[in-house]
Amino acid sequence: MGHAVITAGTKGLGRKVTEAFINEGHQVTITYHKDDKRANELIEEYPNNVLQVIQVDVTKKQDLEKLVAQAVDQFGTIDYLINNAGPFIFQRKKLMDYTDDEWESLIRGNLDAVFYLLKLTIPRMREQKFGRIINYGFQGANTAAGWLNRSAFAAAKVGLVSLTKTIAFEEAENGITSNMICPGDIPGEMKELSIVSSREIFDANTPIGRSGTGEDIARAILFLCETNSDMITGSILDITGGLDVIHRHR
Repeated sequence: MGHAVITAGTKGLGRKVTEAFINEGHQVTITYHKDDKRANELIEEYPNNVLQVIQVDVTKKQDLEKLVAQAVDQFGTIDYLINNAGPFIFQRKKLMDYTDDEWESLIRGNLDAVFYLLKLTIPRMREQKFGRIINYGFQGANTAAGWLNRSAFAAAKVGLVSLTKTIAFEEAENGITSNMICPGDIPGEMKELSIVSSREIFDANTPIGRSGTGEDIARAILFLCETNSDMITGSILDITGGLDVIHRHR
């Protein structure tokens, strides 16, 4: 049994990852930003010796320091760091239409936050000679692909690709792996559904015939976090069902 820290773990893809870790017998600390209702649902569902829920703004360094301090205080160590949180602007617009605040929020939430969490958690992983780091990207991030009308988010995630690989090289000697998963187009309600449920709904846009789900993402993350998955590090894994998310909007 280990302890996972999962940012934005109360809903969407993060919720399925949280449930997967708990179902595997792990203790979990998760964060949420503003949605008290979804946070309270999980607090009521799981006992506090299994799950800890902390309100965090991942764009604020002091909130991340509080997160790690409380996670360690509650469960003693951190074995898995799942950087699920990532601010996103759904409105599609060109770089010249982004405000300074929007740019800073996307860079801080998707890149800077990971830097700070790595600085806070890797020393503990080094001590135990074990750690698993999972970051999130987008399909094509490994090639530094341009993403039309998603410039700030894409820039942050492409930077995170390099950081993911660099940490993999630097920390391999300490038993720590670092990988990135890149979800495809997973529509709102599908984020919290199972693979079985997805197979009941035909999706003509995805080559395999069904939409991706939160369970698809959670299964991949659990596999990468296994002790025997230590040979896989510095890898960028697309989970898209064959859908080209980037180029279909060009």
